[in-house]
Amino acid sequence: MAEMNDDELLDALGVDVAPMKSSSRTPREERIIAGFEDILRFHQTHGRTPLHGEDRDIFERLYAVRLDQIRKLPEAPTLLAGLDAPGLLSGAAAASADVDAMDEDTLLAELGIGDGLADQDDVTVLRHVRSHVEKRAAEEVAERMPCPDFDRFQPLFEQVERELNAGYRTAQRFGRNASIASGDYFILGGQLAYVAEIGETIRAPNGESDARLRVIYANGTESNLLRRSLQRALYKDETGRRLGEPDLGPLFGDASEPDDIETGTIYVLRSLSSHPFVAEHRELIHKIGVTGGKVETRIAGAEKEATYLLAGVEVVATYKLHNLNRTRLENIFHRLFGAAQIDLTIEDRFGHPVKPREWFLVPLHVIDEAVQHIRDGSITDVVYDLKSARLLGQTQK
Repeated sequence: MAEMNDDELLDALGVDVAPMKSSSRTPREERIIAGFEDILRFHQTHGRTPLHGEDRDIFERLYAVRLDQIRKLPEAPTLLAGLDAPGLLSGAAAASADVDAMDEDTLLAELGIGDGLADQDDVTVLRHVRSHVEKRAAEEVAERMPCPDFDRFQPLFEQVERELNAGYRTAQRFGRNASIASGDYFILGGQLAYVAEIGETIRAPNGESDARLRVIYANGTESNLLRRSLQRALYKDETGRRLGEPDLGPLFGDASEPDDIETGTIYVLRSLSSHPFVAEHRELIHKIGVTGGKVETRIAGAEKEATYLLAGVEVVATYKLHNLNRTRLENIFHRLFGAAQIDLTIEDRFGHPVKPREWFLVPLHVIDEAVQHIRDGSITDVVYDLKSARLLGQTQK
Protein backbone atom coordinates (compact mmCIF):
# COMPACT_ATOMS: atom_id res chain seq x y z
CA MET A 1 0.00 0.00 0.00
CA ALA A 2 1.39 3.31 -1.06
CA GLU A 3 2.16 5.70 1.75
CA MET A 4 -0.30 8.65 1.88
CA ASN A 5 0.75 12.19 2.37
CA ASP A 6 -0.83 14.39 5.05
CA ASP A 7 -3.55 15.80 2.82
CA GLU A 8 -4.53 12.36 1.54
CA LEU A 9 -4.62 10.99 5.09
CA LEU A 10 -6.84 13.81 6.32
CA ASP A 11 -9.11 13.34 3.31
CA ALA A 12 -9.40 9.61 4.06
CA LEU A 13 -10.39 10.46 7.62
CA GLY A 14 -13.14 12.77 6.39
CA VAL A 15 -11.43 15.97 7.49
CA ASP A 16 -12.04 18.93 5.21
CA VAL A 17 -8.65 20.07 3.96
CA ALA A 18 -10.00 23.10 2.11
CA PRO A 19 -8.35 26.27 3.35
CA MET A 20 -10.46 28.37 5.77
CA LYS A 21 -11.99 31.40 4.19
CA SER A 22 -10.81 34.59 5.70
CA SER A 23 -13.47 37.05 6.84
CA SER A 24 -14.35 39.64 4.24
CA ARG A 25 -15.31 42.14 6.91
CA THR A 26 -12.99 44.85 8.14
CA PRO A 27 -12.13 45.18 11.85
CA ARG A 28 -14.37 48.23 11.94
CA GLU A 29 -17.34 46.25 10.62
CA GLU A 30 -16.69 43.43 13.07
CA ARG A 31 -16.75 45.90 15.94
CA ILE A 32 -19.97 47.49 14.72
CA ILE A 33 -21.61 44.06 14.54
CA ALA A 34 -20.32 43.04 17.98
CA GLY A 35 -21.58 46.29 19.48
CA PHE A 36 -25.00 45.90 17.86
CA GLU A 37 -25.30 42.30 19.11
CA ASP A 38 -25.02 43.57 22.68
CA ILE A 39 -27.93 45.93 22.00
CA LEU A 40 -29.94 43.07 20.49
CA ARG A 41 -29.39 40.97 23.62
CA PHE A 42 -30.64 43.86 25.74
CA HIS A 43 -33.73 44.14 23.52
CA GLN A 44 -34.40 40.40 23.78
CA THR A 45 -34.16 40.55 27.58
CA HIS A 46 -36.26 43.67 28.17
CA GLY A 47 -38.47 43.85 25.10
CA ARG A 48 -37.48 47.47 24.39
CA THR A 49 -34.62 49.62 23.19
CA PRO A 50 -32.13 50.91 25.78
CA LEU A 51 -32.87 54.37 27.15
CA HIS A 52 -30.83 57.33 28.36
CA GLY A 53 -31.16 58.73 31.87
CA GLU A 54 -29.32 58.90 35.16
CA ASP A 55 -31.78 56.44 36.69
CA ARG A 56 -30.79 53.80 34.14
CA ASP A 57 -28.26 51.03 34.59
CA ILE A 58 -24.74 51.95 33.42
CA PHE A 59 -24.82 49.38 30.60
CA GLU A 60 -28.25 50.48 29.42
CA ARG A 61 -26.92 54.02 29.13
CA LEU A 62 -23.97 52.66 27.20
CA TYR A 63 -26.22 50.77 24.79
CA ALA A 64 -28.43 53.83 24.31
CA VAL A 65 -25.44 55.98 23.34
CA ARG A 66 -24.05 53.23 21.15
CA LEU A 67 -27.34 52.73 19.33
CA ASP A 68 -27.59 56.46 18.62
CA GLN A 69 -24.11 56.36 17.09
CA ILE A 70 -24.78 53.24 15.03
CA ARG A 71 -27.87 54.89 13.56
CA LYS A 72 -25.60 57.68 12.28
CA LEU A 73 -23.25 55.34 10.40
CA PRO A 74 -24.03 55.26 6.65
CA GLU A 75 -23.00 51.59 6.30
CA ALA A 76 -25.09 50.37 9.25
CA PRO A 77 -28.39 49.64 7.41
CA THR A 78 -26.65 47.39 4.89
CA LEU A 79 -24.19 45.81 7.32
CA LEU A 80 -26.77 45.02 9.99
CA ALA A 81 -29.82 44.31 7.83
CA GLY A 82 -29.69 40.59 8.55
CA LEU A 83 -29.49 41.12 12.31
CA ASP A 84 -31.97 43.94 12.82
CA ALA A 85 -35.20 41.90 13.04
CA PRO A 86 -36.68 44.23 15.73
CA GLY A 87 -36.09 47.29 13.52
CA LEU A 88 -33.84 49.07 16.02
CA LEU A 89 -32.02 51.05 13.34
CA SER A 90 -35.20 52.52 11.93
CA GLY A 91 -36.35 53.84 15.30
CA ALA A 92 -35.61 57.44 16.20
CA ALA A 93 -33.14 58.21 18.93
CA ALA A 94 -34.71 58.98 22.28
CA ALA A 95 -36.19 62.47 22.08
CA SER A 96 -35.01 63.32 25.57
CA ALA A 97 -31.39 62.67 24.81
CA ASP A 98 -29.13 64.93 22.75
CA VAL A 99 -26.15 62.62 22.58
CA ASP A 100 -23.81 65.15 21.03
CA ALA A 101 -24.59 67.56 23.87
CA MET A 102 -23.73 65.07 26.63
CA ASP A 103 -20.80 65.69 28.93
CA GLU A 104 -18.28 63.53 27.10
CA ASP A 105 -15.61 63.93 29.78
CA THR A 106 -17.85 62.30 32.36
CA LEU A 107 -20.61 60.13 30.98
CA LEU A 108 -18.90 58.92 27.80
CA ALA A 109 -15.56 58.43 29.52
CA GLU A 110 -17.32 56.43 32.20
CA LEU A 111 -19.08 54.36 29.56
CA GLY A 112 -15.81 53.79 27.72
CA ILE A 113 -17.05 54.91 24.32
CA GLY A 114 -14.31 57.34 23.50
CA ASP A 115 -12.92 60.81 24.03
CA GLY A 116 -14.89 62.42 21.22
CA LEU A 117 -17.60 61.80 18.68
CA ALA A 118 -16.67 64.32 15.99
CA ASP A 119 -14.86 61.82 13.78
CA GLN A 120 -17.60 59.43 12.69
CA ASP A 121 -15.06 57.33 10.77
CA ASP A 122 -13.19 56.63 13.98
CA VAL A 123 -14.05 53.13 15.12
CA THR A 124 -13.45 54.22 18.71
CA VAL A 125 -17.04 55.46 18.62
CA LEU A 126 -17.90 51.79 19.09
CA ARG A 127 -14.80 50.57 20.79
CA HIS A 128 -16.50 49.51 23.98
CA VAL A 129 -16.82 45.85 23.07
CA ARG A 130 -16.63 44.48 26.59
CA SER A 131 -13.80 42.33 27.80
CA HIS A 132 -14.36 39.09 29.71
CA VAL A 133 -13.89 40.94 32.99
CA GLU A 134 -16.42 43.60 32.02
CA LYS A 135 -18.94 41.01 30.89
CA ARG A 136 -18.59 39.21 34.21
CA ALA A 137 -19.09 42.51 36.00
CA ALA A 138 -22.29 43.07 34.03
CA GLU A 139 -23.52 39.62 35.00
CA GLU A 140 -22.81 40.40 38.63
CA VAL A 141 -24.73 43.67 38.51
CA ALA A 142 -27.68 42.01 36.76
CA GLU A 143 -30.27 43.81 34.71
CA ARG A 144 -33.42 45.11 36.36
CA MET A 145 -36.72 43.72 35.14
CA PRO A 146 -40.39 44.35 36.00
CA CYS A 147 -41.43 42.77 39.31
CA PRO A 148 -44.43 40.49 38.52
CA ASP A 149 -45.77 40.46 42.10
CA PHE A 150 -45.00 44.06 43.05
CA ASP A 151 -48.45 44.40 44.65
CA ARG A 152 -47.05 42.29 47.50
CA PHE A 153 -44.22 44.72 48.14
CA GLN A 154 -45.79 48.11 47.43
CA PRO A 155 -47.42 48.35 50.91
CA LEU A 156 -44.02 47.68 52.48
CA PHE A 157 -42.44 50.58 50.59
CA GLU A 158 -45.32 52.87 51.49
CA GLN A 159 -44.96 51.92 55.14
CA VAL A 160 -41.21 52.50 55.14
CA GLU A 161 -41.68 55.92 53.55
CA ARG A 162 -44.18 56.83 56.26
CA GLU A 163 -41.73 55.69 58.92
CA LEU A 164 -38.93 57.75 57.36
CA ASN A 165 -41.12 60.83 57.16
CA ALA A 166 -42.24 60.40 60.76
CA GLY A 167 -38.67 59.92 61.97
CA TYR A 168 -39.21 56.34 63.13
CA ARG A 169 -36.47 55.07 60.82
CA THR A 170 -33.03 56.52 60.29
CA ALA A 171 -30.87 56.35 57.16
CA GLN A 172 -27.20 55.61 57.86
CA ARG A 173 -24.25 55.81 55.46
CA PHE A 174 -23.47 52.34 54.20
CA GLY A 175 -20.12 50.96 55.35
CA ARG A 176 -20.02 50.84 59.11
CA ASN A 177 -22.39 47.91 58.87
CA ALA A 178 -21.90 46.24 55.49
CA SER A 179 -24.01 43.17 56.17
CA ILE A 180 -26.97 42.39 53.93
CA ALA A 181 -29.82 40.21 55.18
CA SER A 182 -33.30 39.31 54.02
CA GLY A 183 -35.74 42.06 54.98
CA ASP A 184 -33.13 44.85 54.85
CA TYR A 185 -33.97 48.18 53.23
CA PHE A 186 -31.47 50.42 51.42
CA ILE A 187 -31.45 53.60 49.39
CA LEU A 188 -29.50 53.02 46.18
CA GLY A 189 -29.35 55.54 43.36
CA GLY A 190 -32.03 57.58 45.09
CA GLN A 191 -34.47 54.64 45.17
CA LEU A 192 -35.70 52.44 47.98
CA ALA A 193 -34.49 48.86 47.61
CA TYR A 194 -35.76 45.87 49.59
CA VAL A 195 -33.90 42.55 49.93
CA ALA A 196 -36.74 40.07 49.54
CA GLU A 197 -34.77 36.82 49.24
CA ILE A 198 -31.23 35.51 49.59
CA GLY A 199 -30.29 32.40 47.64
CA GLU A 200 -27.91 29.62 48.52
CA THR A 201 -24.33 30.52 49.36
CA ILE A 202 -21.98 30.19 46.39
CA ARG A 203 -18.21 30.46 46.00
CA ALA A 204 -17.03 33.57 44.15
CA PRO A 205 -14.05 33.36 41.73
CA ASN A 206 -11.81 34.91 44.40
CA GLY A 207 -12.74 32.16 46.85
CA GLU A 208 -15.02 34.27 49.04
CA SER A 209 -18.65 33.35 49.72
CA ASP A 210 -21.48 35.13 47.92
CA ALA A 211 -25.17 34.66 47.15
CA ARG A 212 -27.80 35.72 44.65
CA LEU A 213 -30.34 38.21 45.97
CA ARG A 214 -33.83 39.07 44.93
CA VAL A 215 -33.91 42.84 45.32
CA ILE A 216 -37.17 44.74 44.82
CA TYR A 217 -37.11 48.45 43.99
CA ALA A 218 -39.78 51.04 44.80
CA ASN A 219 -40.30 51.78 41.08
CA GLY A 220 -41.74 48.29 40.51
CA THR A 221 -38.60 46.58 39.18
CA GLU A 222 -36.39 43.86 40.59
CA SER A 223 -32.95 42.35 40.04
CA ASN A 224 -31.10 39.20 41.02
CA LEU A 225 -27.69 40.73 41.60
CA LEU A 226 -25.02 39.20 43.80
CA ARG A 227 -24.69 40.26 47.42
CA ARG A 228 -21.15 41.55 46.91
CA SER A 229 -22.34 43.52 43.86
CA LEU A 230 -24.96 45.25 45.99
CA GLN A 231 -22.35 45.98 48.63
CA ARG A 232 -19.99 47.51 46.05
CA ALA A 233 -22.81 49.61 44.57
CA LEU A 234 -23.75 50.94 48.02
CA TYR A 235 -20.11 51.73 48.81
CA LYS A 236 -19.68 53.66 45.55
CA ASP A 237 -22.97 55.55 45.82
CA GLU A 238 -22.35 58.66 47.91
CA THR A 239 -26.06 58.80 48.67
CA GLY A 240 -26.30 55.07 49.38
CA ARG A 241 -27.90 54.42 52.76
CA ARG A 242 -28.97 51.59 55.01
CA LEU A 243 -32.34 52.08 56.69
CA GLY A 244 -32.42 51.28 60.37
CA GLU A 245 -35.18 49.35 62.07
CA PRO A 246 -38.19 51.46 63.15
CA ASP A 247 -37.58 53.04 66.54
CA LEU A 248 -40.89 54.02 68.08
CA GLY A 249 -39.44 54.66 71.50
CA PRO A 250 -40.40 52.88 74.71
CA LEU A 251 -44.11 52.27 75.15
CA PHE A 252 -43.79 51.04 78.68
CA GLY A 253 -41.16 51.93 81.21
CA ASP A 254 -40.24 53.37 84.57
CA ALA A 255 -39.09 56.77 83.33
CA SER A 256 -41.93 59.27 83.11
CA GLU A 257 -42.44 61.30 79.93
CA PRO A 258 -44.79 64.26 79.27
CA ASP A 259 -47.34 62.16 77.40
CA ASP A 260 -47.21 59.12 79.68
CA ILE A 261 -50.34 57.90 81.41
CA GLU A 262 -50.24 55.61 84.43
CA THR A 263 -53.17 53.53 83.31
CA GLY A 264 -54.70 53.78 79.88
CA THR A 265 -57.15 52.10 77.58
CA ILE A 266 -56.93 51.23 73.92
CA TYR A 267 -60.46 51.32 72.59
CA VAL A 268 -61.89 50.07 69.30
CA LEU A 269 -65.12 51.60 68.00
CA ARG A 270 -67.56 50.68 65.27
CA SER A 271 -69.63 53.43 63.65
CA LEU A 272 -73.43 53.44 63.47
CA SER A 273 -73.34 55.92 60.58
CA SER A 274 -75.79 55.49 57.71
CA HIS A 275 -73.19 56.64 55.18
CA PRO A 276 -73.36 54.12 52.26
CA PHE A 277 -69.69 53.16 52.42
CA VAL A 278 -69.73 52.76 56.20
CA ALA A 279 -72.95 50.78 56.12
CA GLU A 280 -71.56 48.43 53.48
CA HIS A 281 -68.34 47.73 55.39
CA ARG A 282 -69.53 48.26 58.95
CA GLU A 283 -68.06 45.00 60.28
CA LEU A 284 -64.58 45.93 59.01
CA ILE A 285 -64.37 49.68 59.67
CA HIS A 286 -62.93 50.48 63.10
CA LYS A 287 -61.63 53.51 64.92
CA ILE A 288 -58.65 52.90 67.22
CA GLY A 289 -57.89 55.35 70.00
CA VAL A 290 -56.13 55.67 73.33
CA THR A 291 -57.43 57.45 76.41
CA GLY A 292 -56.30 57.89 79.98
CA GLY A 293 -59.85 58.33 81.20
CA LYS A 294 -63.12 56.54 80.73
CA VAL A 295 -64.02 55.44 77.23
CA GLU A 296 -67.68 56.35 77.82
CA THR A 297 -66.66 59.94 78.57
CA ARG A 298 -64.40 60.02 75.53
CA ILE A 299 -67.15 59.06 73.09
CA ALA A 300 -69.98 61.10 74.65
CA GLY A 301 -71.66 63.25 72.01
CA ALA A 302 -70.06 61.30 69.16
CA GLU A 303 -72.98 62.07 66.85
CA LYS A 304 -72.02 65.77 67.01
CA GLU A 305 -68.33 65.31 66.15
CA ALA A 306 -66.96 64.79 62.66
CA THR A 307 -64.14 62.69 64.06
CA TYR A 308 -66.82 60.11 64.91
CA LEU A 309 -68.48 60.47 61.49
CA LEU A 310 -71.29 62.53 63.05
CA ALA A 311 -72.93 59.35 64.26
CA GLY A 312 -73.18 57.17 67.31
CA VAL A 313 -70.58 54.49 67.93
CA GLU A 314 -70.40 51.19 69.73
CA VAL A 315 -67.39 49.99 71.71
CA VAL A 316 -66.38 46.58 70.37
CA ALA A 317 -63.09 46.08 72.27
CA THR A 318 -61.00 47.64 75.04
CA TYR A 319 -57.52 46.81 76.33
CA LYS A 320 -56.08 48.04 79.63
CA LEU A 321 -52.40 48.99 79.61
CA HIS A 322 -50.09 50.50 82.21
CA ASN A 323 -47.29 53.06 82.07
CA LEU A 324 -47.66 53.74 78.37
CA ASN A 325 -46.91 56.66 76.11
CA ARG A 326 -50.13 57.68 74.39
CA THR A 327 -48.62 59.47 71.35
CA ARG A 328 -46.22 56.65 70.53
CA LEU A 329 -48.97 54.09 70.91
CA GLU A 330 -51.28 55.97 68.53
CA ASN A 331 -48.38 56.35 66.09
CA ILE A 332 -47.86 52.61 66.14
CA PHE A 333 -51.39 52.00 64.93
CA HIS A 334 -51.01 54.63 62.22
CA ARG A 335 -47.73 53.06 61.09
CA LEU A 336 -49.16 49.55 61.14
CA PHE A 337 -52.55 50.21 59.54
CA GLY A 338 -51.80 53.39 57.59
CA ALA A 339 -52.34 51.70 54.23
CA ALA A 340 -55.82 50.61 55.38
CA GLN A 341 -56.96 54.04 56.56
CA ILE A 342 -60.29 54.82 54.91
CA ASP A 343 -60.44 57.74 52.50
CA LEU A 344 -63.75 59.31 53.44
CA THR A 345 -64.84 62.94 53.42
CA ILE A 346 -67.94 64.13 55.25
CA GLU A 347 -69.37 67.54 56.08
CA ASP A 348 -69.29 68.78 59.64
CA ARG A 349 -72.16 70.60 61.33
CA PHE A 350 -71.17 73.80 59.57
CA GLY A 351 -71.01 72.26 56.10
CA HIS A 352 -67.23 72.16 56.01
CA PRO A 353 -65.59 69.05 54.47
CA VAL A 354 -63.72 66.92 57.00
CA LYS A 355 -61.59 63.79 56.54
CA PRO A 356 -61.79 61.84 59.82
CA ARG A 357 -58.62 60.05 60.92
CA GLU A 358 -58.05 56.86 62.89
CA TRP A 359 -60.72 54.89 61.02
CA PHE A 360 -59.25 51.77 59.41
CA LEU A 361 -60.59 49.01 57.20
CA VAL A 362 -59.15 46.25 59.40
CA PRO A 363 -60.83 43.15 60.89
CA LEU A 364 -61.29 43.23 64.66
CA HIS A 365 -59.31 40.03 65.22
CA VAL A 366 -56.27 41.64 63.49
CA ILE A 367 -56.45 44.64 65.84
CA ASP A 368 -56.58 42.22 68.77
CA GLU A 369 -53.49 40.43 67.43
CA ALA A 370 -51.69 43.77 67.05
CA VAL A 371 -52.38 44.62 70.70
CA GLN A 372 -50.87 41.30 71.77
CA HIS A 373 -47.74 42.17 69.78
CA ILE A 374 -47.63 45.55 71.55
CA ARG A 375 -47.84 43.85 74.92
CA ASP A 376 -44.98 41.43 74.22
CA GLY A 377 -42.83 44.05 72.46
CA SER A 378 -42.81 42.36 69.04
CA ILE A 379 -44.95 44.92 67.23
CA THR A 380 -42.00 46.14 65.12
CA ASP A 381 -41.55 42.60 63.77
CA VAL A 382 -44.86 42.56 61.90
CA VAL A 383 -46.53 44.45 59.05
CA TYR A 384 -50.12 44.56 57.90
CA ASP A 385 -50.70 43.01 54.49
CA LEU A 386 -53.60 44.84 52.88
CA LYS A 387 -54.26 42.14 50.30
CA SER A 388 -54.63 39.23 52.73
CA ALA A 389 -55.90 41.42 55.62
CA ARG A 390 -53.53 39.87 58.14
CA LEU A 391 -50.30 40.58 60.00
CA LEU A 392 -47.16 39.13 58.47
CA GLY A 393 -43.79 38.55 60.09
CA GLN A 394 -40.45 39.48 58.53
CA THR A 395 -40.02 35.98 57.08
CA GLN A 396 -43.46 36.03 55.44
CA LYS A 397 -43.22 39.36 53.62
